[in-house]
Amino acid sequence: MNLIINHTSMEPIYEQIMAQIKAEVIEGTLTAGDALPSVRVLSRELKISALTVKKAYDSLEAEGLVVTVHGKGSFIANTNQELLMEERRKELEKELEVAVRKARAGGLTAKEIRESFEIIMEDEIC
Repeated sequence: MNLIINHTSMEPIYEQIMAQIKAEVIEGTLTAGDALPSVRVLSRELKISALTVKKAYDSLEAEGLVVTVHGKGSFIANTNQELLMEERRKELEKELEVAVRKARAGGLTAKEIRESFEIIMEDEIC
């Protein structure tokens, strides 16, 4: 697992860890039963507190994405992919709302915003 922590981000480190693990599950890089690095190993790799990693793992477990087996470690749980995709959609909607508000504050019309979105999507397809 190759997690990257941005220490200058406003997003808490444990949330960055959670988001990246969720993304790997959605992409299929991590699948049900896959072991996560131990809290100590990951904290050493990322050069962060073990408590931060534990908080991320505990939060993922509370969401049903991770299962922790005492003495064995933390593993990716059998999860409903549709629930994960719905969470991704919600995150995307929030980000799009922010972008639209910024565009409107900058004086762009709804038509100009749509055109910009279409241009971006065309670039993605190519």
